[in-house]
Amino acid sequence: MPYTDKQICIPPELPELLKQFTKAAIRTQPPDLLQWASDYFSAVARGDLPPVRERSERVPLSNWAELTPELLKVLHQRVSGRLIIHVDELAHMWKVLNLPTDLFESVMNVGHFTEEIEWLKFLALACSSLGVTIAKTLKIICEVLSSDYDSGPPRIPFSTFQFLYTYIAEVDGEISASHVSRMLNYIEQEVIGPDGLIKVNDFTQNPRVRLE
Repeated sequence: MPYTDKQICIPPELPELLKQFTKAAIRTQPPDLLQWASDYFSAVARGDLPPVRERSERVPLSNWAELTPELLKVLHQRVSGRLIIHVDELAHMWKVLNLPTDLFESVMNVGHFTEEIEWLKFLALACSSLGVTIAKTLKIICEVLSSDYDSGPPRIPFSTFQFLYTYIAEVDGEISASHVSRMLNYIEQEVIGPDGLIKVNDFTQNPRVRLE
């Protein structure tokens, strides 16, 4: 082997990068470390959030393959505010989080989604698999979409709530369009404040709001 006196330059950011990668791997415990490492560094290179489980999720190891509101929130963060996402990209995100494939396929079938998926509709149907009632489903959706971590109950724009409630009711097929319209009109006129936001308590603890 030829000798060279050329020094190897170690990028100054490499130690910190490897440190963060190691911490993320320990926290996430991916079933396929090599694939996860590829996804991790690809996300870092793109400037996206890497597929790391946040400590605030507090998801037990035994539940990592089960859908939870916390994992749906992680998935929502990965979508990064996009309204439309390609099925292959979403399926990959789903796989990275080690979520059940049969549930993904079920949501795809119920929503009649093709290659281009309306994210909020997909999210609504995924949440419905956790909620026994429409009110419970909408509560979970609010918790997933809300960015108010420490400033009170989860809340989202009323326009978003209106869109999601209407869509879920249509898919359910047992709630009349007139009932949905009455409830939305009441909420908009009597409940929603100047900020245009709806809180979970506005539709779960108000006796005049009956979503079903």
